[in-house]
Amino acid sequence: MSVLTSLYPDTPNISRRLEAEARPREMFSETPFDILDRWSRATVSQITAGLSPAAVTLAFADWAMHLACAPGKQLDLVRQAIEGSIGDLTFAARSASGASQDPCGLALPQDSRFRGPLWQAPPFNLYAHNFLSIERWWGAATERVRGVSRHHENVTTFAIRQLLDTLAPSNFMLTNPQVLDRTRTECGMNLVRGLTNWIADSARARSREWPESEDFKVGKAVATMSGKVVHRTHLAEIIQYAPTTEQVRPEPVVIVPAWIMKYYILDLSPRNSLVKFLLDRGFTVFMVSWKNPGAEDRDIDFDAYRTAGVLPAIEAATAITGAAKVHAVGYCIGGTLLAIAAAAMARDRDDRLASLTFFAAQTDFTEAGELMLFIDESQVTFLEDMMWEYGYLDARQMAGAFQLLRSSDLIWSRSIQEYLMGERSAPIDIMAWNADSTRMPYRMHSEYLRSLFLENRLAEGRFDVDGRPVALPDIRLPIFAVATERDHVAPWRSVFKFCLLTDAEVTFVLTNGGHNAGILSEPGHPHRHFRIATHGQGTSYVDPDTWLSEHESREGSWWPAWSDWLLARSGDLVAPPPIGSDQASGFAPVDDAPGHYVLMK
Repeated sequence: MSVLTSLYPDTPNISRRLEAEARPREMFSETPFDILDRWSRATVSQITAGLSPAAVTLAFADWAMHLACAPGKQLDLVRQAIEGSIGDLTFAARSASGASQDPCGLALPQDSRFRGPLWQAPPFNLYAHNFLSIERWWGAATERVRGVSRHHENVTTFAIRQLLDTLAPSNFMLTNPQVLDRTRTECGMNLVRGLTNWIADSARARSREWPESEDFKVGKAVATMSGKVVHRTHLAEIIQYAPTTEQVRPEPVVIVPAWIMKYYILDLSPRNSLVKFLLDRGFTVFMVSWKNPGAEDRDIDFDAYRTAGVLPAIEAATAITGAAKVHAVGYCIGGTLLAIAAAAMARDRDDRLASLTFFAAQTDFTEAGELMLFIDESQVTFLEDMMWEYGYLDARQMAGAFQLLRSSDLIWSRSIQEYLMGERSAPIDIMAWNADSTRMPYRMHSEYLRSLFLENRLAEGRFDVDGRPVALPDIRLPIFAVATERDHVAPWRSVFKFCLLTDAEVTFVLTNGGHNAGILSEPGHPHRHFRIATHGQGTSYVDPDTWLSEHESREGSWWPAWSDWLLARSGDLVAPPPIGSDQASGFAPVDDAPGHYVLMK
């Protein structure tokens, strides 16, 4: 150790890391030289924002070498470049002659950057048309090169798209007619406001703290449903909500949210609170509120979330209500954990579950969407070493990855609106919740990425719980699975695999919206629609595209359909149970909702 620290005197953390890593680990058995390598990669990650240079280099090398050996593809790209140039010149000539020229003929349907009327006039329509022509050519260059692995093709295409999005003419004042028009109209005051917005955002980013608005203060304006924390573990608080009806169904609803975000996405404002919706329909609701981990929690493993979160919630719900069974609900990674817990309970003949509901949750990770761009051996190793340095994955790293997946909407459109146009979007509850981010413990996140994303152990029956593998076909309970049309975290075709991987009756719902907004779909929310159908136990499998074509869209929220589904699997109305139980049961109230863990920064 002294030799290593003498080589790197400017690294005060390395001695502490060496001492911490010297103790036995289940996951790793490392020498000081291995730890030096970890520290080195963790240092590089600060420069690359957590992206592995090796992963990106390998992807581009795979693409470049195969393209170099494909003269036919090269000639085709030359042909497309010539045709594109002729098209650009033709477009420019027609525009110069006074003909109306829409630059968006080459744009993708979801690309709205150049669709305003001011983009129709030269020279701005020429900027947009030429940019879209270049974008299309690069798309052809990076796709369908024979021999390139699918993953490397996706990474290369993604990286080129990020670079092009950065250089889009809409991002610069002098090439964006809408910004120029606003600047002329306001005599530049939009730029003054934009500079003020940028300075404020930069200060917040440096401090790593986002001011909490009184309009969306947790426990005051959001997460307001009345209840008590009836149990607390080192990792989770179990909240029992107060009833809002004179009678309730005997089977309580136990909700397992993702720990990648705070639970109150499901209890935002009273108008869109899923918790309130369930309470008003006569259900007793229990919620798991996860702790926001710090460096001291680096060794919390994935299974701890089951043993210190899911199982205590089920135990509290059955002990307090006296019910024999519960309706269990899992959201995102919380749904994945619930599926694992349910499979283990089925294996061990534990019959305390009446039904299972999954919101945007995956159990097979072979088609896990654009997040797979950041998942390969090189990238996971890089992330592990970055987390090793601090003991957790910083919330900013995760938020940055999600923003990159939708950079046009979440980065550049926002930058134009706030820094060039000088307009701040009016804050809403879901935006305040989104800024209230959480961290991931080092060991848990490493196990999660390797066991599920890289090795897909759960879907293949190789995921161990208590030393023995669990199998999804053991789950024979009724399942209600919800997916969203524009989910880039849990693509709906991946969620649909509940129909394939379980031996159960699966009611599948496909709703519009994204990973969060599609789930937050209260009755009365405008512009909502969904599809729903039940795949009976023992019936033949139908692929997702056939399912989509066979089922018509319905207008409105899917929440009432879900509550009807729960009611059909619940007993007759009874008197509401007490809030918590006595000290002897271990579930006496210890705090008011929303509890302590949700307030941790």
